[in-house]
Amino acid sequence: MASRKKPAASATVNELPEVSVSDDGVSRYLHLGTPWVQGSMKLKEPFEIDLEYVQRMMAWLLFVPPESVASRQALQLGLGAAALTKFHHKKLRMPTTAIELNPQVVNICRSWFKLPPDSDSLRVVLGDAAVEIRRPEWQGKVDALQVDLYDHNAAAPVLDSEDFYADCRNSLTPEGCMTVNLFGRMSSYQASLDKISAVFGAENVWAFRPTREGNTVVLAQRVASRPSREQLQSRAESVQARWDLPATKWLKVLKPVQESVTSG
Repeated sequence: MASRKKPAASATVNELPEVSVSDDGVSRYLHLGTPWVQGSMKLKEPFEIDLEYVQRMMAWLLFVPPESVASRQALQLGLGAAALTKFHHKKLRMPTTAIELNPQVVNICRSWFKLPPDSDSLRVVLGDAAVEIRRPEWQGKVDALQVDLYDHNAAAPVLDSEDFYADCRNSLTPEGCMTVNLFGRMSSYQASLDKISAVFGAENVWAFRPTREGNTVVLAQRVASRPSREQLQSRAESVQARWDLPATKWLKVLKPVQESVTSG
């Protein structure tokens, strides 16, 4: 379980890895052609988020009023084991769409990871995230955009250009936030962070410290907001109470990028 990554976006169907599943009696794991874990689900709590870095992808909740969440729109680029998609749909009661290239991943998630069928409030779209994010239906409409697009080798993000991040920014509402999973111990991390900062503005970007596995979640806001520590603490306590996410712990390891650079 050396890697906690998800499938590529830009590949032909013939190049996509085989998808497999394993259980250890506590959790179920998704694999993409290797023993590495690409996503997981607690067998007794299938709609909770198991992995630490995936929980951190929910940190956008710190920047919006909790009572407004259910009226907002969520979009995931990369389905993985459907943890984020299920959480938004089942727990937050948000209109939710996921974009996934690999049809095997969708089928496995429906069969083995409790992903509900499509409905008026949940949709899984088979397609290339780079193409789908440019569609007019998303422009200025997404409040929570979550990007986790690695290939099965987990070397670097498959979609990682300034043009791609600009497309992501264009999809966001004024209060919208993009959260991205980057592998913080790889040499590509700083390059990816620089591209995100160039597109969104460094003052709009926040970053977690890496998890033990090396995953670093980066948040980028369409419009900067710098709530006080007291405001963030109050919001974190509310998020934790409502949705049982470890939000108060997030505040110890989440910092504005510009502040981090300034403080050296």
